[in-house]
Amino acid sequence: MGVTKEGVEASLKSKLSPTHLEVIDTSGGCGASFAVEVVSEQFEGKRLLERHRMVNTALAEEMKDIHALSIKKALTPAQWNQSAA
Repeated sequence: MGVTKEGVEASLKSKLSPTHLEVIDTSGGCGASFAVEVVSEQFEGKRLLERHRMVNTALAEEMKDIHALSIKKALTPAQWNQSAA
């Protein structure tokens, strides 16, 4: 079986300690394609490319079976709060 939404969530939670996390399986259930939104204090002081690399690194094992990962948002808590205002 492919990667599960729950597996992606567990890896991101354990490695990035997000204050907000949304994972959507965009593959229709086969686990080959996901879209994610991640808000983490670990992104403070990091450029967008560095944040995306952090997400990809956190999912290194899962990426062996994922064909597409769309990182919709990779924000700090302050940026997340501003976007919600």
